[in-house]
Amino acid sequence: MTTSINVADEDIVAVTDLEKKFQGFTLGPLNFSLRRGYITGFIGPNGAGKTTTIKLLMNLLHREGGAIRIFGQDNIESELDVKRRIGFVYDESFLYEDLTVSRTARIFGPHYPKWNQTAFESYAKRFDLSLNKRVKELSRGMKMKLNLSLALAHDPELLIMDEPTSGLDVVSRQELLDILSDFIQDENRAVLFSTHITSDLDKVADYVLFIRDGQILLNTSKDEIFENYALVKGPIDELVSDLNSQLIGVRKSAYGFDGLTKNRTKVARLNLPRIVLERPTLEQVMLYFEEELK
Repeated sequence: MTTSINVADEDIVAVTDLEKKFQGFTLGPLNFSLRRGYITGFIGPNGAGKTTTIKLLMNLLHREGGAIRIFGQDNIESELDVKRRIGFVYDESFLYEDLTVSRTARIFGPHYPKWNQTAFESYAKRFDLSLNKRVKELSRGMKMKLNLSLALAHDPELLIMDEPTSGLDVVSRQELLDILSDFIQDENRAVLFSTHITSDLDKVADYVLFIRDGQILLNTSKDEIFENYALVKGPIDELVSDLNSQLIGVRKSAYGFDGLTKNRTKVARLNLPRIVLERPTLEQVMLYFEEELK
């Protein structure tokens, strides 16, 4: 019998030298971890490797190198135990379309030892999900809410979400973020939140993983990004070599330049009088990295 470690400060997920190869695309080697008590935002352009990474975590794809440990266990050797402790929300629904919401829950629940029917019905009510509606009658956004209700109703320790806010309106997205904030109050849990709506991560993420072309370019806390990174703007004649060497993704126009720096303090110490430093959003950080790599 495989035993798991259950320590509050343990890495709930540890990925080491993970690799997966397709024709024309290689993922990795990837190295990262997810800590209990935190929400990690997973960002990157379409085709960067986010969904592939998540499928490897869930053993839905065969890895060709490296190791994945979840709850201190190998995710393949202990697959059943690991998956019972994970809430998984896909970017699209794979539920039986002809079943009602209520029937879907009754089929889904017995697969999880900690399934709580009352909790499911509470989430369904909160999301205005009719228990008598068939899955095929639900909009894309309502299907996402059903998937989330199913994922949360068995009290998972790890919540993995692949584009969960896709198809949700602004109010529903905020409601989801509120649920995540409540969920993570139990510091023995963790969330991996893959999304292209980076403004959601500005609100709730503790850590950020940025992946591009199968490689992780950024793996740090959101606070560190906001403390150290800055948007730098000014007239072209202020773009001296000492400043230019500190910038990523510089863009020039007739009105001046803008770029991203990883070292706000160092740029500030250059004492260039017409330079403006602004706090970036996560979307802006990603866009400037993209600009640099063009």
